[in-house]
Amino acid sequence: MRKVIGIGETIFDIIFRNNQPTAAVPGGSSFNSIISLGRLGVPVTFISETGNDHVGELILDFMRQNGVATDHVQVYPDGKTPLSLAFLDERNDAQYQFYKDYPACRLDVEFPEIEADDIVLFGSYFALNPVLRPRVSAFLDYARQRGAIIYYDVNFRGTHVDEALKLAPVIMENMEYADIVRGSDEDFRNMYALSDVDAVYAQKVRFYCPQFIYTRGGSSLSLRTGNVSKEYPVPAVETVSTIGAGDNFNAGILFGLLHYRIRRDDIPALGERDWDHVIRCGMELSSHVCTSFDNYISTDFAKGWNPS
Repeated sequence: MRKVIGIGETIFDIIFRNNQPTAAVPGGSSFNSIISLGRLGVPVTFISETGNDHVGELILDFMRQNGVATDHVQVYPDGKTPLSLAFLDERNDAQYQFYKDYPACRLDVEFPEIEADDIVLFGSYFALNPVLRPRVSAFLDYARQRGAIIYYDVNFRGTHVDEALKLAPVIMENMEYADIVRGSDEDFRNMYALSDVDAVYAQKVRFYCPQFIYTRGGSSLSLRTGNVSKEYPVPAVETVSTIGAGDNFNAGILFGLLHYRIRRDDIPALGERDWDHVIRCGMELSSHVCTSFDNYISTDFAKGWNPS
């Protein structure tokens, strides 16, 4: 059976509304996607690291409860599991403050076995961090060699705008690894001061990866590939928190690739109808996760959801 392997950080999110703590949940960009896929019954593994502390054990237990293998999570003896404070504004979008205390030796784990047409998910600053880059690159080289589908979620936050020029070669290399690139309008404004989807695609993405999904929060998204150029309206939803929206959009896309039996060699030739099915999976998971403080789909939703 095909599986999904995520690589990224684990973090504990404390969510504030009106400057009061409202919820506390395990999180991390790829982590959120993997938890939702685990709840949907997809075989999933996560490559990450956590501290040997109470918060770290809480996160590992949470992963196991949701069907996520923890064999490839480094539990480091020094340092602490990172925390994120997420302050929701009037639109329920979050502003973050991070607290991190990592050891010198990081991501010291064996990589899981990868088979052809498995799916690898990576992205965010985790995929750009110079400290982690050698291990991330080695993993991506291995995934490419094994014939996996590689999905890159750019997720470039405003806190790293000052590093955008320095990190540009690594971002391009990540796109070259990828079979599908997903980025938001905010990502590309932060990296390149560009916001027009066709300019972004033509100037920054197409040469490296022809399959590109460009999201704009709750308003709309664009698809650009060698065969399809299409705009998709995003259904209106009354939000509680948008923290996991993009991560669960990613989870839906990956689920769609598996559900519709799309393999790596199929991706360049996918037509409009194929992409419609896959994009819809992403939008449905993203819409659902905005209706609660959780960073992932609910177990009830996972049990009852059937892709349209």
